[in-house]
Amino acid sequence: LKRVARLAPAPCRWNSGLPMNIGVLFVPQQEAWVVERMGKFHRILEPGLNFLIPLLDRIRYVQSLKEIVINVPEQSAVTLDNVTLQIDGVLYLRVMDPYKASYGVEDPEYAVTQLAQTTMRSELGKLSLDRVFRERESLNASIVDAINQASDCWGIRCLRYEIKDIHVPPRVKESMQMQVEAERRKRATVLESEGTRESAINVAEGQKQAQILASEAEKAEQINKAAGREANAMLVKARAKAEAIQLLAAALAQQHGNAAASLSVAEQYVNAFSKIAKDSNTVLLPANTGDVTNMVAQALGIYTTLTKPQAVKTQDEMPSAHEDSHSAATDVLKAEQGSSS
Repeated sequence: LKRVARLAPAPCRWNSGLPMNIGVLFVPQQEAWVVERMGKFHRILEPGLNFLIPLLDRIRYVQSLKEIVINVPEQSAVTLDNVTLQIDGVLYLRVMDPYKASYGVEDPEYAVTQLAQTTMRSELGKLSLDRVFRERESLNASIVDAINQASDCWGIRCLRYEIKDIHVPPRVKESMQMQVEAERRKRATVLESEGTRESAINVAEGQKQAQILASEAEKAEQINKAAGREANAMLVKARAKAEAIQLLAAALAQQHGNAAASLSVAEQYVNAFSKIAKDSNTVLLPANTGDVTNMVAQALGIYTTLTKPQAVKTQDEMPSAHEDSHSAATDVLKAEQGSSS
């Protein structure tokens, strides 16, 4: 009676009770009746119709072959980090051998329950508090393996074990809640910092791309200007200069052209000499600065040297024009010398 009181929540394994031997018996499905003849094991009755000898045969045990559910009472267990837990569970088992379940152990359910409790304590002592919650499935599997190793000789097989509730002390629970809150704040801070970093990276990348695009646009603009407006301006200037040279050459080819060129060179030489002291403090003067005729003669000598090959070619063609231009240049030089003196 005491043993039945301890296992009150669990169903009794003698579901049909102990029937009387009336000679003709009908065994229900998923039940095994253990028969003793004159106090010794005789045989196990199969489901269906069976015949026994009255007074000699006796039905000693009735084993249920269905899966049995047993509530493991709540118990205290100490983890690896010295935290006391209140833990309970549910045990699922089945009778595999009615003979061993009848004669191998006095009370199979009670034995399996005690084995489950002791195994649970030993397995919890190997884990820390955090791992108990994370490795709940591995803990259940370890308890099932330990029970099956011990209950093999009892004819019982443990199918699975499930932990129902784990009760943590109030102070430890508060510490766990504070740890969870701190972890969440840490994650929020990390996520915020990562968002700020990504935002700064995106802004910097955008500025970089903008500068690159701006520089490429400026480069393209300068290339377009160089290829367009400036090139056209240079072409226009070159064409204008070429036309001016052509006009100057045509003017020189006319009558008294050389005299006009000589007069122009002499004027430019005199103007350059008059402005020589305006651009720098250091002035280099020729030895005969007062002799304007000599200076003009030097300028005409330079011009004559530059135009000598062309004059040799055109001497036979226009002798009169050369003489006239030489006399005209001489008259101009004399007039300039008289005006300067």
